[in-house]
Amino acid sequence: MSEISGLSHLTLTVSDVEKSTAWWTELLGIQLLFDGVEDGITYTVNMHPGTGLILGFRSHEKGAGDTFDETRTGLDHFAFHVDSRAQLEKWAGRLDELGIAHSGIKDVAYGSIITFRDPDNIQAEFFAMPGS
Repeated sequence: MSEISGLSHLTLTVSDVEKSTAWWTELLGIQLLFDGVEDGITYTVNMHPGTGLILGFRSHEKGAGDTFDETRTGLDHFAFHVDSRAQLEKWAGRLDELGIAHSGIKDVAYGSIITFRDPDNIQAEFFAMPGS
């Protein structure tokens, strides 16, 4: 079987590229690599300095501008892996510090999670494996 070595990048369609880039930068400390406008798409490409994950944001000129809804076909949510439940506690504090509503830490059979939403209502999580 062919193998993969990890996630290369995640690109989200957002209503306001500047607003989303600023919001995620404040939360995660991502760094802008480059930005631009091409074929009616405004975008930024950013990198998380600790993991190398590339996080992109795109706004389409012809986009519907709808708010995200995980019940429609497409993305349900995505999760950032953290090393331990203790790290989740730190993330809960960071979300509180920034005034970002979240679920609090939930312990489930497959691990521990904190769920939150970005300015476009896109659902994201911080996730720790069980027993970590």
